[in-house]
Amino acid sequence: MTPAAPDGRLPDGFAVRLDPRVRRRDGGSTLLGGSPLRLLRLSPRARDLLASDLLVVRDATSATLAGRLLDAGIGSPDLPPAGRTDAVTVVIPVKDRPVALRRLLAALRQDAGTRELPVVIVDDGSAQPVWADGVRVLRNAVSRGPAAARNAGLRAADTPLVAFLDSDCVPQPGWLPRLLPHLDDPRLAVVAPRIVALPGTAHGWPAPYENTVSALDMGPSPAAVRPRSAVSYVPSAALLVRRAALGPGFDETMQVAEDVDLVWRLVAAGWRVRYEPRAAVAHEHPATTAEWLRRRVFYGTGAALLAARHGSAVAPVVLAPESALAWALALAGGRRGSAAALGVLGISAVRLARRLAGPGRPPDLPFAAALIGRGTVASGRTLVRAVTRHHWPLAVAAALASRRVRRGVLAAAVVDGIAAWWPHRERVGPVRFLAARRLEDLAYGAGLWQGAVRGRDLRALLPARPE
Repeated sequence: MTPAAPDGRLPDGFAVRLDPRVRRRDGGSTLLGGSPLRLLRLSPRARDLLASDLLVVRDATSATLAGRLLDAGIGSPDLPPAGRTDAVTVVIPVKDRPVALRRLLAALRQDAGTRELPVVIVDDGSAQPVWADGVRVLRNAVSRGPAAARNAGLRAADTPLVAFLDSDCVPQPGWLPRLLPHLDDPRLAVVAPRIVALPGTAHGWPAPYENTVSALDMGPSPAAVRPRSAVSYVPSAALLVRRAALGPGFDETMQVAEDVDLVWRLVAAGWRVRYEPRAAVAHEHPATTAEWLRRRVFYGTGAALLAARHGSAVAPVVLAPESALAWALALAGGRRGSAAALGVLGISAVRLARRLAGPGRPPDLPFAAALIGRGTVASGRTLVRAVTRHHWPLAVAAALASRRVRRGVLAAAVVDGIAAWWPHRERVGPVRFLAARRLEDLAYGAGLWQGAVRGRDLRALLPARPE
């Protein structure tokens, strides 16, 4: 059982900076931001403490406010690198990767921040037993999977913090000092670095795409990690964890998605999990197209396992009823459908304006309408993504039966690809990006359906409403 998070407050000196995308309203007494989007109302005292975008904890009041900003996803820690790294054990699970393992160990020994750290290698049934000078090696005669290997290393460590690194990773200089200060937060269980491509290791056709938008790369912005947010999980390829928070550790019955399950169990128990992109760990991405696609299918099979443990947290589509109705009316076609959809959104905007109005504040209909419009666009993107990724077998079947649906599916595939490519247009060409994105989605969706059918559990395919 995952232990519950402690009640300890953030320490004095802990700094939190507002996300630059946060909007201030009502003279600074209201903050709009986070993922999912939140509206946070501040007391006069809290507003004064947030006169700038940086809040430094000085007392119980500022600690409480900083915690609220972190939990709302509106603020992120702004901390200098740590000066000491001696409270960490590095745990490396490995199976049949002797060259990659030597590369990782060499990188750790060359990094001043990790040179003297204890290292535990867990050999998970390699054909040739692992041996390395100056490190502790645990061996499973028969492979038990990555979750069990990490748990064995977790139990063997005698430091309060453990850094998990997969053998196909190479940490970049300064990665650990960037992560360590986050653990000053007593409620933080896990902090993860950004996973970037290891140069010169992937030569297959999808390499430029994978190096740009890998499923392991959570992007350039720091974030709170929790279900249904912009960063809903962090990969176990590289993690810094508080050993006491993990309890029994990873679920050893899961051969895939065990990292997502761990994060979601920790969040449910009240722990914080963070993503820190200023720390980077390079990863050896798949070298061939076939390997890349097999891995995407494998990832997709994990959704059914997550649905069995976490229910609707894994839902591929999250839609408010009014958004679903508006899109259904709009897609029905014709002027009447579009007019009815606008009417639904208008009623929703009026209701939201009344709900947001407070003492001395009249309803702000334009602001409410902007929020409804923003949510409607976001839900539209979710629907397009479901058509091209999660539910593509249904979309293909419908397209074969209807020319109109066929055109809609084709339009969705192109629009989704162009919108995703545009921010990365300087790194990869549009044709390769769109083709690779469609192949990746087909592979992931195939794995998703395979896992759902095999597990006789369709919850990973069902929509959900916002909580």
